[in-house]
This record gives sequence, C-alpha cells and structure tokens, in this order.
Amino acid sequence: MPDPVVTIDDIRAAAERIADGVQRTPALRSGWLSPLVGFDLVLKREHRQATGSFKERGARNALMLLDDKQKQAGVIAASAGNHALALAYHGQQLGVPVTVVMPTFAPIIKVENCRGFGAEVVLHGEHIGDCKDHATTLVEQRGLAYINGYDDPAIIAGAGTIGLELLDQHPDLDAIVVPVGGGGLIAGVALAAKSIKPDIEIIGVEPAHAASFTAALKAGRPVRAEMKPTLADGLAVPVVGENAFAVGAPLIDRVVQVGEHHTALAILRLAEMEKAVVEGAGAAGVAAALSGALDGCKGKRVATILCGGNIDTTMLGRIIQRGLAADGRLCRFSAHISDRPGGLSAFTTILADEGVSVIDIAHDRVFGGDETASVSVVCTVETRNRSHIEQLHTRLSEEGFEMSMHDQGQ
Repeated sequence: MPDPVVTIDDIRAAAERIADGVQRTPALRSGWLSPLVGFDLVLKREHRQATGSFKERGARNALMLLDDKQKQAGVIAASAGNHALALAYHGQQLGVPVTVVMPTFAPIIKVENCRGFGAEVVLHGEHIGDCKDHATTLVEQRGLAYINGYDDPAIIAGAGTIGLELLDQHPDLDAIVVPVGGGGLIAGVALAAKSIKPDIEIIGVEPAHAASFTAALKAGRPVRAEMKPTLADGLAVPVVGENAFAVGAPLIDRVVQVGEHHTALAILRLAEMEKAVVEGAGAAGVAAALSGALDGCKGKRVATILCGGNIDTTMLGRIIQRGLAADGRLCRFSAHISDRPGGLSAFTTILADEGVSVIDIAHDRVFGGDETASVSVVCTVETRNRSHIEQLHTRLSEEGFEMSMHDQGQ
C-alpha cells in the first residue's frame, strides 16, 4: 500500500506551523438560520480571514514547508482569485516571491490586490486551464515551485486545520457540510474530523452546474465533468484533484447538489440575517440547508464553512435581486389592461390595495396581442413573500385582468 499523501499528523503540524499567521475564525450557532432549517446550524466564518477565504491556511503552510533555496527562488500558481490572493499575501509576509497567472478576464480588484501584496501577476488565456499550462512553462524557465490551489498535499493539510478548529470549538457536532470545488477543502476537513470523531458525518455540497466530485465518485476516479456558469464560481473546477479525491472519497458520507436560486437565496439570507457578505462558494452549505437537501440532519448540530467572501461587487447587486426573486419578494408579471383613459389607474389602484410596491412598469402596444383596445404591461413589483404573490394573482384575476407570471427563480 502506498503511503497516504496527507495524514492527521500533517494536519496537526500544519495547525502549529500557521498559528501565528492565520486567524482562528469564529464558529457560532446561527440564531436566525437554525429555526429556518430545522437544526442547529453553526457557521465557520472563514470569509473573515485577511484575504477573505480559507485558502490562506494551505497557502501559508505550503510556503513555510519550502526549503531555503526554493523560498528564495519563489513560487507560482494559476488562480483566478482566492488562491492567488492568499499566496500573494503570505508570500509577502514570509519573504517568498510569488507569481500568479490569472485569466485575462480576472476581476480587476483581485488583480490589483495581488499586485498590492507584491506578487507578479501574469494575465494569460481565457480560463484557468490556459493559466495552468502557461504557469508550467514558467516553472521550467524560472525554476519556480508550482503550488496547486486544491491538490497539493500541503494545501490539503492546511485546509484540514479547519476541521481541528471546528471540533475544538464544538465537540458535539453531528455533521460538517463542506463546499466542494477541487476537493482539497473537504479532503482535509474530512480527514481531521474523522480522525477525532469517527462517527461524524461529512457532507459535501457542490453546484448542480459544476458537479465534478459527484462525477468522480460515480467513476471511481477524477474525471472531467460538464461545466455550466454558476454563482458559486469558486467551486467550478472541471476535474477534482487526484490527491484530494484519494484522501477525501473514502471519508465523505454523501455529496449533495444545489441550484442557482438557492445559492442566490443563501447569499441574501447571510447578508440580511448574519450581516455576512459571502461569495457563492461560501454560501453553498447554507444553500443546501435552505433547499431541503440536508433534511436528514433535522434535530442535529451541523456546521458549515463560509469558505470565502470575495464576491465580485459588480455581481453582488444582481445576485441579491435573484435572491429576492427566489424568496418571493420580487415578482415580475405581464397583464393586459384597457388602453382607454383610466385603465392604468384602475390597474395600479389594485396593486396599491394589495400592498404591492411598483418598481417598474412598461407598456407594450405593439406586441400586446390582437385586441387594439388593450395594452400589455410588464410589471416588476416588491411583495412580502410567495403567498403575497398568489394573493395578488387571485385579486387581479377576479378583477378580470389577464396575466401571466414570469419565472420567479424557483
């Protein structure tokens, strides 16, 4: 039998190694979310690390394990975000030169932050695969050490320190729900947690649009999975890491998937209830809880990891809007109203009577149908919940307005 690529001793050593440079983040029961999901939900707030994600644990561990010659030569990584930020930040602290290869579409703020931490940023290619290929050529040219953001053993061991902290903070945990992208986080957490408490349940959660770990479990090995755009872009890794899969697969009890609307809703719930701004990947565990995918955890104490908070600010507003729609607090519908004087007034009077706030209303006289005496209007309104939407639908139908509901993010 080959030696395991990561052991519990590696994780414990990593915890001691990085203790002075990485935060021990809070893990607190959510008094707001727990009643909603039907179990005690503990939130491990990794988004509060200095660069906004759990990636710092593995990055610092990997950098500190380099020999003196390699520390002087430097390291390189391909990353569109959190891993690059973590390496740049801790490389600056530890005096290790860092080069990061990022896609040309990488958010400007992340590019500039990496440069601000002293890293050399190379923009290359359209996706992370192009970045990795180019980084490999630079490894050979410059003598740099390549640090894989989710499959390097030192990265996995660093991520596993979260499992040690969680069970120290909450020894009575019944389950840990872990977002899954490349697999390094869940591999490390599962190894740490199961080593301390063998009967604890480890549940992975990944986007339905990027279910690479599910594909790997089905095949018995890492395989390429179909990728679609997802709000949890930090989890969109086409092929899980070989080391991560070897460590994690035997220890993971199950993997669930979440849709885009529940991810948006989770981001909204965390912002409103927990005052926590997290990215889609960081909200994945809460999304699974809100979707009902964790109903088997009813009555138990369950932790999930808010693994990152580096949400693109240009996307945040749109995601919140999607979350409001998924929550029944934004509604868009079309209706046919009279095009004669007073028609619009009669229509909006009903909206006012029902306590609906109009955000936008647009007339369509050209494509509104064959009836020339009527006009089609498209309305976006604020509502209280889905019951309020149904109440509005019923009232308008009773008043003789033909209407059709648009997709509400369900």
